[in-house]
Amino acid sequence: MKHSSPIALSVFVVIYLVFLYAPIFLLPIFAFNDSAVIAFPLSGFTLHWFKELWGEDVLFRAATNSLIIAVSTAVLSTCFGVLTARAMARHQFIGKKPIFGLIMAPLFLPEIIIGVSMLIVLLQLGLALSLWTVIIGHTLIATPFSVSILATAFNNMDRSLEEASLDLGETRIGTFRRVILPLVAPGLISSLLIGFIISLDEFVIAFFLTGTDPTLPVYIWSLLRFPSKLPIVMALGFLLLVLSLILLSLFEAARRRSERLTGG
Repeated sequence: MKHSSPIALSVFVVIYLVFLYAPIFLLPIFAFNDSAVIAFPLSGFTLHWFKELWGEDVLFRAATNSLIIAVSTAVLSTCFGVLTARAMARHQFIGKKPIFGLIMAPLFLPEIIIGVSMLIVLLQLGLALSLWTVIIGHTLIATPFSVSILATAFNNMDRSLEEASLDLGETRIGTFRRVILPLVAPGLISSLLIGFIISLDEFVIAFFLTGTDPTLPVYIWSLLRFPSKLPIVMALGFLLLVLSLILLSLFEAARRRSERLTGG
């Protein structure tokens, strides 16, 4: 029994990984398949579906909208995360725990509830649905992730370095900019990455809050209603997979470089 337990665990891990990643490996297979039917056996190799993507003007507008929203969300949520995590890690004040709980609440609320609630509030305020309303919604759900990441970074920071900077005559703003931010740089990179990915992949809130300009997930959902468009969706999914791997590699390289520079 002692020897069978590790073997059973290994088998479970293999089955779990196959179940998790098998659909991803099917993307490049059907993206290059010369058939409009997503099924085996394969018909042949083709680049036709990628050529079809270049003719989709709405696709490029949706991709541009998603990139604008994702970058804005990553920056805003990271800024809010820095301010919140710094206050939580460095100061004691009345209502600290309840306030922290409210900030983290979007992690535990269903996105459909958040989306409907924000839609009602925005319409009651008389605000037109646009890219900005989607950015507001995505920032709301991405900020708790940034706070949790950056809170760990600020709590693990050596405070003696900050105190030494102040003792040497540096201002608090200068200390924050020249000492604290470089020390928490890996956390900042992780926060930007998670905010960007969350916003880029998010569908439910974007579906409720988007106006006449769709985001990429909303556009992909619209394509799924037409069976003839499925191969185009597979080709688009393959390109997004490649883009995600490139982004992850770049951010991981930047994170490791930051850790080397800060002695992490």
